[in-house]
Parts: sequence; structure tokens; C-alpha cells
Amino acid sequence: MGTNLTPIIPRKKIGLKGLMNKVVAIDALNSIYQFLALIRLPNGEPLKDSKGRITSHLVGIVSRYTKLLVEYYMKPIFIFDGPPHPLKGEEIKKRKAQRAKARREWLLALSRGDYEKAFSKAVVSIEVNEQIISDAKKLIKLMGFPIIEALHDAEAQASYIVSRGEAWCVGTLDWDALLYGAPRMVRYITVTGTEWLPSKKMARPLIPELIELTKILRILRITREQLVDIAILVGTDYNRGIKGIGPKKALHLIKLYGSLERLPLNIKEKLPEHYNKIREIFLYPLIRKDYRIEFEKPKVDELFKFLVEERDFSPRRVEKIIERLESFSYHGEQLGLDRWF
Repeated sequence: MGTNLTPIIPRKKIGLKGLMNKVVAIDALNSIYQFLALIRLPNGEPLKDSKGRITSHLVGIVSRYTKLLVEYYMKPIFIFDGPPHPLKGEEIKKRKAQRAKARREWLLALSRGDYEKAFSKAVVSIEVNEQIISDAKKLIKLMGFPIIEALHDAEAQASYIVSRGEAWCVGTLDWDALLYGAPRMVRYITVTGTEWLPSKKMARPLIPELIELTKILRILRITREQLVDIAILVGTDYNRGIKGIGPKKALHLIKLYGSLERLPLNIKEKLPEHYNKIREIFLYPLIRKDYRIEFEKPKVDELFKFLVEERDFSPRRVEKIIERLESFSYHGEQLGLDRWF
């Protein structure tokens, strides 16, 4: 979920052409959630194979990233979350409760034949299990794309990779990447260019947006440390925000007083006791440094078997996917990053 910083973050629409020849560090779980939310039947049910295993995310992964590879030469590195940080426990419980409530409302709407409401509730009730994750990892490896396992948050690991120049940007919807120090992040990396909003019965256009940390800090006239303090006031995955303080008010307060420690007592006393630990999570995150980024030749026979024979994909569709992948040759060697910037 991350921190809501949308009202104060300047961003630039770059379109998919802005990602031409770029290596992108993808927040894998963020991407999987998108596919599970959007690729569904009219009643809100996700796509499944004949054995009842969910395949919506597999459809999304093979469709989006092979098309971006072929049409824009964009090469993805997939970063998966590790075990959640202990401080994230409360947020995880809250999300679980929200999903359980949404699932009950989804089933109730289905029983009434209200498919529109059912779809919107189904989107909120998404739960990612081990089968979904393992299937996604297997598919990505068979496609030849690199996978990196983060120690905790994928955004932290992805931000580190971008800061080292091993990828051009972090691909995610979550503003947390900026808190972790990502030099660049891009939101709305899609090939459809739209997002359906069930509650409003309309689609809205989605154009990839570039956000650059140095420009944000310069325009807002704050430091990265102050951006983290703003996030803590608004609320993060590690703490609830202070009631009545949104992004704009938090920005004003931090610019006026400089830091959380200098805030007026009536505000400071509402801060979580562990706010310094939250700062440290963002400013000094635990990072995996023993990783390798290697693009490999796709294992086309295994890929066909997995998608067609095991997950009931259409043979013609998978042949098209394989055709896209085979138009590039990775040769199993380590990526020459200078070729892709």
C-alpha cells in the first residue's frame, strides 16, 4: 500500500516511449496485485485453470512484459519481497481484515446477482498466496528474466539497484521507493493505457509517469530525511498517520519546523514512539548485496509445457509469447548495462 504522497509529488508523463531501451527494476508483488485486480471475469472471479489454480497474474506477466520487450526494448528485473519487517505486523493485520470484509461483501453481491458491485469488492479482496508467488517466479525464470529476492521490502532493494546504475528506474505504484532513495521511479507501466474504475463505471487513461527524487527535493525545498518525516506524519506501512494531517499539511509543518522533533508538542505527542526506527527503515534499509543480474535465453519448451499443459493456456497464445521472447537473445551472459541506457 505504501504512503500517500500523491498531492505533493511533481511528476512528468513520459509514455511508454520514455522507457525505450531501459532496464526497469519491477516491484514484483505490486505488479502481481495489479494483474489479480484487473484480469477477472465479470462476476469478479479471477481466471483459473482446470484445477482451480489462479492464472490471472500469469496472463498479465506474459502479456505485458513480452510486449514491452518487443515494442520498446524494455527489460524487466523482478524484485520480490522478503519476510515483512517486524514493525509491519499491524499493517498486515489491518489489510487482512479489509480483505476478509471485502470477500464477504463480494459473496453477498454475487448471491444478489449484483455483478458490478461484486467485481469492485473482488478487487479489494485479493490475497496473494504461496502458489501465486511460486507460479509467478517459475514463469519469470522460464521467460529468462532475472529475479532478486529482497531481505524485506522489494522497493528498498529495487531502489538500491537503481542507485547503483544497474537499472534505470523502479517500476511501482508505491511512493515508498522515494523514501528508500530511488533516484527514479515510474508509475503506470501498462500496455493497455487504461484502468477500469468499477465504482465510477468508467475507464481512466494511464500514462507512465516519471518521478525523479532530486527534482522533487529541489522543487519542494526539502531533504530526503524531511520527506521521510512527512511520510511518518501522513502514515506509512509501519505507523498510522496523525488524524487531520494529509500530505500538504505535513509538508507545510516540516518546512516550517524542520523535523519531527521540533514540531509543537500537541502534534509531537501523537507521533508513534518508534518513529526513529521508522526513519531508519527508510534511510538505512536492509539490502541484499549478493545478487546477480543475468538475462538468459528463454526455456521455450518448458515455458510451453508450463503454460499450455499445466495451466491450460491457449497453444496459439503461448506460441506468440515464445515468438516475442525468441526475437531477443540473452545468451545466458551477464547483462551489458551500457547497451540499455
